[in-house]
Amino acid sequence: MPKFNYVAMDSKGKETRGTMEGNNLNEAINRVKEMGFYPTKVTPAEKGKEKEAKGKKGGSARGKKKGKRDLKSLEIKIPLLSGRVKPKVMTAFTRQLATLVDAGLPLLRGMRVLEKQERNPALKRIIGEIAVGIEGGSTFSEALAQHPKVFNKLYVNMVKAGELGGVLEVVLNRLAEFMEKSQKIKGKVVAAMFYPVAVMIVAVVILAVLMIFVVPKFEQIFADMLEGSKLPGFTQLVLNIANMIKSRTILLEGDAPWGLPVFPGPVVWGIVAFVIVFKVALKTQFVRRLWDKTKLVMPVFGPVISKVAIARFTRTLGTLVSSGVPILQALTIVKETSGNMVVSNAVANIHESVKEGETITAPMDASRVFPPMVISMVDVGEQTGALPEMLMKIADTYEDEVDNAVSAMTSLLEPIMIVFLAVIVGSIVIALFMPLIEMINKLGGEGGGGGGGDD
Repeated sequence: MPKFNYVAMDSKGKETRGTMEGNNLNEAINRVKEMGFYPTKVTPAEKGKEKEAKGKKGGSARGKKKGKRDLKSLEIKIPLLSGRVKPKVMTAFTRQLATLVDAGLPLLRGMRVLEKQERNPALKRIIGEIAVGIEGGSTFSEALAQHPKVFNKLYVNMVKAGELGGVLEVVLNRLAEFMEKSQKIKGKVVAAMFYPVAVMIVAVVILAVLMIFVVPKFEQIFADMLEGSKLPGFTQLVLNIANMIKSRTILLEGDAPWGLPVFPGPVVWGIVAFVIVFKVALKTQFVRRLWDKTKLVMPVFGPVISKVAIARFTRTLGTLVSSGVPILQALTIVKETSGNMVVSNAVANIHESVKEGETITAPMDASRVFPPMVISMVDVGEQTGALPEMLMKIADTYEDEVDNAVSAMTSLLEPIMIVFLAVIVGSIVIALFMPLIEMINKLGGEGGGGGGGDD
């Protein structure tokens, strides 16, 4: 009788593995269920042995092909190279699945259709595993929970609520809309910030080239032209700054160690060390809380970050509650997916308040994170029993405000950058021209004095 390897979950959610005999795959799955387990994966045991035997045979061409396939599957499962799927790809997958299920196609068949057409190798493999889990008797949410790197708690809990309420197609559509709007607002912020960031990078590179390679060469030119005369104070200041930048950012020629033509200086290494220390420090709660609080109150960028956080909070909570997820569970998910520790702590306080039977608005007001308008609208939503709809309206309002805030921020940054660059470049040009102007005045004075003596 053929043997089958199975992976299953018990009633407590603990994973168990083993081997089961059966005439066919369906019989093996039924036997696993009779044992009180929920099978997530059942595969013929003999195929695995054949692959191992063929992998050991070096002379067989067929064995080499199998070995190559095994290596490919090994590459796919390397954590650093795969395991995560881009949000854009996940959004497209969710929308397509929602469309198929809404059209009346069975869930399992829809998953198989999406598996065939999926181009992302990591997601293709995961879809296949989810389909196998559903075939083995698992629910859709249980199969999704086996891939926490791809499907977060928000995704899994919304699907679970849709399954329990019998409205999976509605929940999938809401989830697709939620992901699309989240990507839209993120894309707008990134697109708006691309221009100023690109200009700033180009400006820094140009200034670095001027101060490291161009300006220092004028020192020798001025020394030869002025024959030991003292340089103007402003010119000397710019030359000193250029020499300091040159000596501490990039070491050239003889100053570079190990005979290298170019080597990073202490300032570059200092910046690298600061970034590493900052990244490590962000993992501590105190530094993370301080940094997240600073982001919300910093000039220019603070209002945009604050509005994005509020829009994300209200959109996530509204989507979860409207999908049938219990309010306490929804608040826990929102706390974990807020992306800002200040907002996360505020949501934790709201969770404790609701747990004790109080309202949402009191802890929201006490947190000083949410504006009065948001608190008032949530209060009205609670009193009228239309909290999900009110949260969605707040999210729509703040997403529009994010657009306006981003436009205002970029329109403010552009003239600031232009003035900044004009002042820096203009100062360098003036500093380099001042010795030439003094030399021309000196030559003009000597020529005028010589002519008066002859008369």
